[in-house]
Amino acid sequence: MEYIKDPMAIENRSMEIIAPYLAGFNLDEQAIKVYSRIIHAAGDPDYASIIKIHPEAIASGLAALKNGCDIFCDVEMVRTGINKRRLAELGGQAYCLVADETVAQEAKAAGITRSMAAMRKFGDKLNGAIVAIGNAPTALFEVLAMIKENNVKPALIVGVPVGFVGAAESKELLHTTSPVPYITVLGNKGGSPIAAASVNAVMYMLGR
Repeated sequence: MEYIKDPMAIENRSMEIIAPYLAGFNLDEQAIKVYSRIIHAAGDPDYASIIKIHPEAIASGLAALKNGCDIFCDVEMVRTGINKRRLAELGGQAYCLVADETVAQEAKAAGITRSMAAMRKFGDKLNGAIVAIGNAPTALFEVLAMIKENNVKPALIVGVPVGFVGAAESKELLHTTSPVPYITVLGNKGGSPIAAASVNAVMYMLGR
């Protein structure tokens, strides 16, 4: 059986296959890149109808990355999926504290999830940074609370937690109330690969 073996050729062909699914959405070139990488990561063209990108999201993310911003993740799977080599070239690093023992203790003491405790631990470090949430709706709820109550202001929130408890609600809140630019997918879909793909899509606009 003949099949494509070259990684770049596989990626290029994938984008060619995805392109027709985006034809009716009136997207600019940058938005197409984000949509395409999300759909590619999910293997699901139906994502095109649920992706929501704040008008300033890509520009804000690009400006932050150019300034060497860090990326703060809710789970290790998101951090793992981000192209950390390219991020380092831009001057940033990706962080996740969900496995940190201190965070675990603080979460247990407060009766909250580790991802919530991790976001609290990051605190003001989120200012001017990119927040990437792919798994924990509680982390997204916490970041939105920190923005409202503590005047924390990330440059970009990639908020795509997956699941049936709080996921749709947290993303709807992000979409309808966030003063911070965001990339999200509405409903129950999402996940760590989608979060990482969204971040990489923006980062790759600065070269690979």
